[in-house]
Amino acid sequence: MSVPVSPDIQHSDIQHPGIELRRVKTNGTELNVATAGQGPAVLLLHGFPQTWQMWIPVMAELAQRYRVIAPDLRGFGASAREADGYDAITLAADAEGLLEALGETSVAVVGIDIGVPPAFLLAMRRQDLVRRLVLMESLLGQLPGAEGEEFLTADPPWWFGFHSVPGLAESVLPGHEEIYVDWFLDRGTSGRGIRPDIREAIVRGYTGSEALRCAFSVYRARPLTARQIQEAVNSTRLTIPTMVIGANPVGRALELQVRPHADDVEGHVLTDCGHIIPLDRPDALLTLLRPFLSTDGR
Repeated sequence: MSVPVSPDIQHSDIQHPGIELRRVKTNGTELNVATAGQGPAVLLLHGFPQTWQMWIPVMAELAQRYRVIAPDLRGFGASAREADGYDAITLAADAEGLLEALGETSVAVVGIDIGVPPAFLLAMRRQDLVRRLVLMESLLGQLPGAEGEEFLTADPPWWFGFHSVPGLAESVLPGHEEIYVDWFLDRGTSGRGIRPDIREAIVRGYTGSEALRCAFSVYRARPLTARQIQEAVNSTRLTIPTMVIGANPVGRALELQVRPHADDVEGHVLTDCGHIIPLDRPDALLTLLRPFLSTDGR
């Protein structure tokens, strides 16, 4: 059962001219979606612990040339809380249905962290729809290629195990969500922190046991997502232009996973940049996105 939130179209709760929020029904759920600008569509898929607001530092510039579409993923932020459907294929189907509902037939997809697997699978499944793909700071299941990278030789992040135990994290964290989310936001920006209004909006999106359960369900679906990714690369090759951007801690690990399965890949690593690239180094990210998106001929 889903829990709907808010009216159909409204202004952003963080006051930014040109950004609108709307409710969009797709794939059996209802997503909270921020849109801005006009032109070729660019879909932005957030990570953990983030909501669509993580893209605010880059949305205004992108919206000068593109129609920017930034949803809260299923169960996250102000999107409907769902009992299941947190594997990458379902999240990719949510995104595909969202684009159809908005009338988009061609899109550049940008995913970070937990937004990477659905972005990748959407592109693999719909190369007629996705014209360009940008992947940042994540891993793609158990795909080989990055075994020698420092990110994979260290111990797995402690929160992967904590989040993966059904019912545990969401039963002990209520009342402490702000402290918990702040730890990730601080670490993900190399201690530089983020704007208070964006921080407060993200914390709200992770407050309460149901919000936490939904967020952690993505981690609990990781084994299924890994199988889905493996099945996809076993049967399909990625032919669309793809850019992979690493920072701290992932570095080149994701690029090394993607290269064997894609025809057209460019890779970059941002130095002195934390995991949450759009919040930590938005100018550096835009420097990469501008030429990559503008060379799109469709």
